[in-house]
Order: sequence, then structure tokens, then C-alpha cells
Amino acid sequence: MDAGADAGGAEPDSSVQFLRCFGRQMKLLREVAGLTQAQLGERVGYGEAQIAAVEQGRRIPKPELVDAVDRAVGARGVLVAMKEEVAKARYPSFFRRFVSLEGEAAELHAYDTQLINGLLQCEEYMRAVFGMWRPLLDAETVEQRVAARRDRQRLLCRTPMPLMSFVIDEHVLLRPLGGKDVHRAQLEQLLVIGHERHIEIQVMPTDREEHAGVAGPFTLILASGGRRMAYTEVQSNSALHTEPTKVQGFESTYGVLRAQAMTPRESLTWVEKRLGEL
Repeated sequence: MDAGADAGGAEPDSSVQFLRCFGRQMKLLREVAGLTQAQLGERVGYGEAQIAAVEQGRRIPKPELVDAVDRAVGARGVLVAMKEEVAKARYPSFFRRFVSLEGEAAELHAYDTQLINGLLQCEEYMRAVFGMWRPLLDAETVEQRVAARRDRQRLLCRTPMPLMSFVIDEHVLLRPLGGKDVHRAQLEQLLVIGHERHIEIQVMPTDREEHAGVAGPFTLILASGGRRMAYTEVQSNSALHTEPTKVQGFESTYGVLRAQAMTPRESLTWVEKRLGEL
């Protein structure tokens, strides 16, 4: 799941409008402080062109830039107060609700059929995926998407640790996206993550005669308050399922998938063997 969700294409209208509003606010505060774009850029360690791009709503500022500009123009927290919403603008609108729930999950379980789950991707693999996205993404957008995906991966080392499991179709792990070096780096990443006590990775072999996942990928979320949900997505169309009977169906499917797949230990051994063949 989310293999390309946070890649996106053009920013949704709500994001564009918010970023333009943030940029106008930043410009107003800069002018009140008596600073040019070049002067502000010098104070916060960014180029004049980058400051201009943020003020025009063409660039999503990093959290540290928002903090630095707030201090430099004497905004007294006005810009910092919008930092969380600015961060959300990195994701397409259909994906934001899921990201919010994902970050607070007590448990997360995912079945993937196209790409390795975004939470498990190494940076080289991310760049390869975003680089081949269609319509093509510009270099700046690729960097924003990589940063957003890496930010999501903080869930892997969050305290308290969420219980997580991933079932991945074997053909996904055989696909050398980005080339041999990227493929190797990604498999090595899986080995490292797969040895974490709270994370289990299972490979679904292509030779299985019974396969419960023929309806496609999905993610299960157990919220910290006990609420159970399922998330599905295809071609920028997503759905968050909360109806108990519907969610129970996904949970039953996932249980069968885990039983049909290799065990976590067998899966790590498979990855090690594949690495040795590269």
C-alpha cells in the first residue's frame, strides 16, 4: 500500500491555496521586518530564489526553515503555528487522513502487490520510484516526496513501538527498480528492519496455488483507542473503511495471507539468498 500515494502529481487545490496563503503571510511579515528576500535568505541560510519560491507558494518549506524565518522576522510563533499544516501539504489530499492515522497507530499491517511499502523503502528506492513516476515529477517535487516518506518512517522507531507486519508478493522483491545497486540496497534495508522485534516481514511466494489476496493490496490500522480500520487505494483513489463488518473482512483476508506466506524467518532467509545472487 501507499507505493506511490505520496508521490502525487500536481498539488491538490486545497494545498495550493494554503501554501499561497502561507507564502503571503511570510512575505508580509518579512516586509514588516524591513528585510528583502535576499537579506532574509542570508539570515536563515537559504538562497533568495528559495525564499521567493516559498512566498509564491511554489515550494513547501521544511520545518526548520519555518522555524528560522519565524525567528528572523519576529513573527512570535505565527508561522510556527502553521508548520503542521505546511507539513501536511506534502501529501495529496486523499492520502492525508491515512498518514495522520498511520502515525498514531498502535498496530499496522499491510499487504503489498506493486511496490515495497513506503515504510520499508530505502532512500535510493524512493528516488527510483519517484523518478519514474508518470506524469514526470520535477526535481524539487521528488525531493519533497522523499522527505515526506522518510518522515513517515519515524513510525518504525516510535515509542511506544507499534506492532507492525507486512506481507509482500515475491515478484515485488524480484523487480530491480532503479538498477542492481538500488535493488541490493533495498533488500539490505528489509533485512535490517525485519530483525526488529516489533516488525515482521513475510514473502508471499509466486508458486502458491492458493492466494487470498487476489482482490488487491490494503492496510489495516488499529488506532491507539482500539478503533479498527482498513485502507485501500488505487490510482489516487482511496477509501478508509471503518464499518466493523467491512474491516473484519479485510482482517480475515490478512490472516489467511499470513498463513499462506512464508514465515518471517523463512522470508528473511529468502531475502538473504536473493542478496547473495545479485
